[in-house]
Amino acid sequence: MMNITIELPESLFSALRKAPTEFVQEMRVAAAAKWYELGEISQGKAAEIAGLSRSEFIHALARYQVSILQYSAEELAEEMENVC
Repeated sequence: MMNITIELPESLFSALRKAPTEFVQEMRVAAAAKWYELGEISQGKAAEIAGLSRSEFIHALARYQVSILQYSAEELAEEMENVC
């Protein structure tokens, strides 16, 4: 595992009412959710980045209002054609 250092103002933690460790975990989840939403990473990889199980990550997606299904309308129509 690699460690990365990010400098943030101390006032950030009190403004968000989060301890630094809580903030870092939330930042990981938020980044993973966004990258998943953009289709840049798979759900499994996003869960790994977030430090969550896949099930926990799916619950986090709901909190961020991100659909667990990442299909375009065209992809969904194609899938439906293949089912029938």
